Amino acid sequence: MRTMTRRAMRGVGLLCAAALSLTACGSSDDSGSDKAVSGGDLRAALREGGSITVWAWEPTLKQVVTDFQKEYPKVKVKLVNAGTGNDQYTALQNAVQAGSGVPDVAQVEYYALGQFALGKSLEDLSRYGADKFKDAYSPGPWNAVTVDDAVFALPMDSGPMALFYNKKVLDKHQIATPTTWDEYLEAARALHAADPKAYIANDTGDAGFTTSMIWQAGGTPFKTRDTNVTVDLTNDKGVVAFTKVWQKLIDEKLLAPISSWSDEWYKGLADGTIATLATGAWMPANFVSGVEGASGDWRAAALPQWKKGEEVSSENGGSSLAVMKASKNKDLAYAFNEYANHSEGVQARLEGGAFPATTADLSSPTFLEQTFPYFGGQKANEIFARSATQVPEEWSYLPYQVYANSVFNDSVGKAYVSDTKLIDGLKAWQKAAVDYGTEQGFDVNK
Repeated sequence: MRTMTRRAMRGVGLLCAAALSLTACGSSDDSGSDKAVSGGDLRAALREGGSITVWAWEPTLKQVVTDFQKEYPKVKVKLVNAGTGNDQYTALQNAVQAGSGVPDVAQVEYYALGQFALGKSLEDLSRYGADKFKDAYSPGPWNAVTVDDAVFALPMDSGPMALFYNKKVLDKHQIATPTTWDEYLEAARALHAADPKAYIANDTGDAGFTTSMIWQAGGTPFKTRDTNVTVDLTNDKGVVAFTKVWQKLIDEKLLAPISSWSDEWYKGLADGTIATLATGAWMPANFVSGVEGASGDWRAAALPQWKKGEEVSSENGGSSLAVMKASKNKDLAYAFNEYANHSEGVQARLEGGAFPATTADLSSPTFLEQTFPYFGGQKANEIFARSATQVPEEWSYLPYQVYANSVFNDSVGKAYVSDTKLIDGLKAWQKAAVDYGTEQGFDVNK
């Protein structure tokens, strides 16, 4: 999952320019300090106190902030929701460009982390000893936050994928839970034939879901070495496997034309007209809060496989906390980050519904044996934890994935609403990614 080498980080620093509308580029004071910071130094900073600002939308951090301030009363933490995902990234980039208003700590999703590190706006946490934490986190999240010896963030959570399915609906129509994507296609046909108002899933085109599916299928469409970038969204084996099945679902109108997270989507999950959802293990809390009326109807299962008998999964979603290079209180910022993601704050976040990236929690009997009343008393964490161990490690995102995702619906999205074929949409997405990378100074597909 490593996005680029440290040498590349240095070599492409010159690419950071105002034209990068979504990349948080380094401030005018990029020098920072490489001096090692000991545990004693951090304790002294906490005793002295001060103020830090944290930009994050993840709700469990509210309790972490409360607990942290109680333990360290001389430290004031201002938690700000500056928007979700791209909205925050744009605001963050604008603050860095302006040289003011930059938070001390920022939530950054894994797919976006490489692009922010490229802009030299993140502090390397290795000088705090964070590089020794490798074994504390599952491979997917840890690989996402590290580049060679540099650690640009600490994992907050992870998103190993699972298939959530409405057991009541599938049982009603005598449809078995699919274990392969070919079986999934057959289940989609059987369900829609039995009830024309019901669909196996919703999909209007989503970059994160698409790349997760390609990842599970063994794809590596994005590769970066130094400043050389390869984009293959046509012949990559993961792309071929995904489009073969998904094009049939689109052609046969077996996917509900409903966008995720909309009111209509929640309604579909609640009334059974959307029967499955392939997504990250962070989803259960959203079922409980947003689809309360369907409690007991839903279950979790392993992600269907591209080849029968395999046990391969993928990641979908997940975030980290990064210390901004422009922070005036880096020691306090890091202390809070470690508290939230490596020590006492982890348990508070898990109790609030976050899914762990920490190996100790993923293997904890208490965690694994937890029953989910929403899922009929199922021990769903056993499925999620197993999924976390089945994620291929060779995946990497583009060093400008935020931009690429922002133009996904201009290309691939057309396949869901017109006669454009999925593979043609992916070819158009590839062209956009190649053109943009070339404009920014990368050697793309050379």
